Amino acid sequence: MSSLAVQKAPSAAGTTGAAQSRPPLRRRIALIPTITLVLGAVYMLLPVVWVVIASTKSSTELFSTFTFLPGSGFVDNIKDLNSYRGGVYWKWMGNSALYAGLGALLSTCVSSFSGYALATYRFRGRETIFNVLLAGVLMPPIILAVPQYLLMAKAGVTDSYLSVLLPQVLSPYGVYLARIYAAAAVPSDVVEAGRMDGASEWRIFTRVALPMMIPGLVTVFLFQFVAIWNNFLLPYIMLSDDEKFPITLGLYTLLEQGANTPALYTGVITGAFLAVFPLIALFLVIQRFWSLDLLSGAVKS
Repeated sequence: MSSLAVQKAPSAAGTTGAAQSRPPLRRRIALIPTITLVLGAVYMLLPVVWVVIASTKSSTELFSTFTFLPGSGFVDNIKDLNSYRGGVYWKWMGNSALYAGLGALLSTCVSSFSGYALATYRFRGRETIFNVLLAGVLMPPIILAVPQYLLMAKAGVTDSYLSVLLPQVLSPYGVYLARIYAAAAVPSDVVEAGRMDGASEWRIFTRVALPMMIPGLVTVFLFQFVAIWNNFLLPYIMLSDDEKFPITLGLYTLLEQGANTPALYTGVITGAFLAVFPLIALFLVIQRFWSLDLLSGAVKS
């Protein structure tokens, strides 16, 4: 009996040791996704950090050494950028704010109407329309650029603000998001109750469905604003007057001139650094609205 106990003791100890060795191995495996995400974040943020530091350097400091230490020319770079062609840089910033702000607002309105209609109403061809929208989401914008230019030229609005604004109004991805969110956030029972009370379809949409869709529409607005702000190809094809250029196209022309005047490179880098601030400010403001919408929805429920 004692020999059996002695034989079982080592096997039990071995089992306990194996069980104790498993958690560290699992922890090491669990660290792999975290390490991958950290490396991806460093890869994505490294160019941003370089732009921030390079914007503080003068032309001599920028081309003489490659370091991540800040320079002493940030104030002079901003002064040079302000004085370039009478401050045309801020004209480009204003144009981008107009294109992105008004374009994202109109696109969000169209997406809200279309997404709500596709999610709520049952009509022939609804799924076909939705599948066409999905195809539009998957289609690269470069394929649509030339047909859009031909349409704008036929309408006689090329080289105008409308030529950049009108193609941005309909966003297949925005309609897709609005449709998905409306189907999840707007109960069909609530819509039917409004109809039974005698409310019109427009009143049901504006007073019942739209407040429920606000968090999703805020997301649509943010995505569309960022897409229009960063858009380069469409303004490049549509516009020839540099007074109507957005910031992306304006910095590109400034960079082209920098090939003959290397001192303009610091202006391009400083301008790119300043152009990020509107996007950061917008994200911070919209993040606040996200929190308010989620809290109000929790209180109502």
